[in-house]
Amino acid sequence: MVVSQQQDVNLQRRLQQDSIQLSGKTVYINPFLYWRRFDSNTDRWLREPGQLGEDQIILNRSRFYPEIDWTFLDPEQRTLKDASVEMFLKSLELIGTFHPELTSGQLLEVERKMAVTKKRAFERWVEKSFKRRSQEEEKERKRFERDHFWRLWKEWLGMEATHKAVAPMAALVVFSGFFGWSMGASNSTCPTFLVPSQQTGIR
Repeated sequence: MVVSQQQDVNLQRRLQQDSIQLSGKTVYINPFLYWRRFDSNTDRWLREPGQLGEDQIILNRSRFYPEIDWTFLDPEQRTLKDASVEMFLKSLELIGTFHPELTSGQLLEVERKMAVTKKRAFERWVEKSFKRRSQEEEKERKRFERDHFWRLWKEWLGMEATHKAVAPMAALVVFSGFFGWSMGASNSTCPTFLVPSQQTGIR
C-alpha cells in the first residue's frame, strides 16, 4: 500500500514537471508524451538531431541558454548544446501543432517552464542519441570492412593469375606433407642400435 502511494506521488511529480496548466487545460511540455499521435516521419524528425538548419539553431542559442558564453565551449559541448536547442525548437513546434488554440503569451509560458525543467532532460536525451548513432556508425564501419575484405579475397581467387599460382602451391604443399610423412615413417621403422656398456676395472 505504501509502495503504491509512493509510486503515485512520483508519477504525479513527473507529470507536474512534464506539463503546465493553462486556462484549466493540461499541456504537456515533454514532446515524447505526444508519441501516440506521431506518424513515423514525425517520430524520426523529433528523435534524430540535425533536422534543423544551423542558422536557426545559432539564432536561438541565447533564447534557451542565456547564461552560457558559447565562445568558451569546447566543440563537443557546443554540439551537445546545439542539439538541445534543436530539441527545444522541435518541442515548441509540436506543442503549437497539437494545441493551436494557445496564444503567444501562453506559448511563452510553456517555453519558460520548458527551459527550466527540461534542459537537463533534453541534454541527456541528446547524449544517448549521439552515443547510439556512434555505435551504429561503428557497427556499419566494421560490417563494411568485413565485406570489403571478403570481396577482395573473392576477386583475388577469381583471377587467372591466382589459379596459375595456386596449382603449384597446392602441389608443393602436398609434396611437403608426403615427404614429411615418409621421413617420419622411415624413422619409426629403423631399429635403434644400442652399444652395450663396457665394464671397466683394475684386475
